[in-house]
Amino acid sequence: MAEESDLERTEPASQRRLEQAREHGQVPRSPELSTFAVLMAAGGGLLWMGAALVDTLEGVMRAGLTLDHAAAFDAAQIGARLYDGAAAALLGFAPWFLLVAAVGVLAPTLVSGWLFSFQPLQPDLARLDPARGLGRIFSRYGLIESWKALLKIAVVGAAAAWAVWAERAEIAALLSQPLQPGLAHLGHLLGATFLIVAGALALIVALDLPLRLWDHARELRMSRDEVRAELKETEGDPLVKARIRALQREMARRRMMLEEVPRADAVVTDPGRCAVALRYTEDTMRAPRVVARGALRVAERIVDLARANDVPVLGAPALARALLAHAQLGRDIPAPLYDAVAEVLAWGYQLRRFRTAGGERPREPGALLVPPELDPGAASAGV
Repeated sequence: MAEESDLERTEPASQRRLEQAREHGQVPRSPELSTFAVLMAAGGGLLWMGAALVDTLEGVMRAGLTLDHAAAFDAAQIGARLYDGAAAALLGFAPWFLLVAAVGVLAPTLVSGWLFSFQPLQPDLARLDPARGLGRIFSRYGLIESWKALLKIAVVGAAAAWAVWAERAEIAALLSQPLQPGLAHLGHLLGATFLIVAGALALIVALDLPLRLWDHARELRMSRDEVRAELKETEGDPLVKARIRALQREMARRRMMLEEVPRADAVVTDPGRCAVALRYTEDTMRAPRVVARGALRVAERIVDLARANDVPVLGAPALARALLAHAQLGRDIPAPLYDAVAEVLAWGYQLRRFRTAGGERPREPGALLVPPELDPGAASAGV
């Protein structure tokens, strides 16, 4: 089942999955990198501070071994001297200890950044499962770790042997040097040899770090079902989102459409069913256009806006149905409806003039010429 699951997980981890894993303390770690950094810091510290450390140890030894006859038999003074010697040694080695500790803390952040989580400290009985432990030992991971340990022994052993062999002459020369220069030289040799041996681990780090990063990415891979489920959880169901966007577009279109009603020249309606607003500008339009249209509640809203803005409203059911069915919003009306719309617009112009200038109220157009094939209600009406 685990192998089948691994085969199904073909998609790289999403950003959300990486963040969740990080919250649980699951980040790529390279113990070899941390070990290498600490050893290099320790070796570099010995090489840099070796003479001072040797001087500190020499001073502690001199102070500890310099005793007068009375102090040699005074237990209280012996205890005080031991305390002073330990304090002096710790104080002298404090910079070296701080350097090594700082590198030990900062080295893991080179791979995964700074992370502070209590999640790995929480009890997990699954970690005590013997079968799981044995499975991990004899797994691919255990095999890789075994080969890596053998390689580490071989590399470090070879580097140590080479360093000792290369420095054999200087090591032998230590026997003929005075104590003070000899101790300083010894500290230098120890630091240099330590750096050579620790530096050999760079090969192990170069192999281990990419392997850790790859293994971490492999463990967090997702199946396509998991990717889809996460998208639904974080961004919502695509079908629902598409429906919401469609409704938003429709609402925006209706809002923009209703804003055009006050500027319309006339509105034709099939009362209680539909309404269509028309406009014609001789200078910019080749033919009259539909600027708003709708049925039921939208139609009621169009009529209310038209009347509130003194736009002529004409009850012409056949023409309203034909325009609603065949005229596109913002486009020229169909050519077979030119004559009927022209009569409506002419009546609308006359009504506006009557409202402003007075005179005889224009008559509403009578039977408008609407081709039966354009009227969706013609068949049901028996036309």
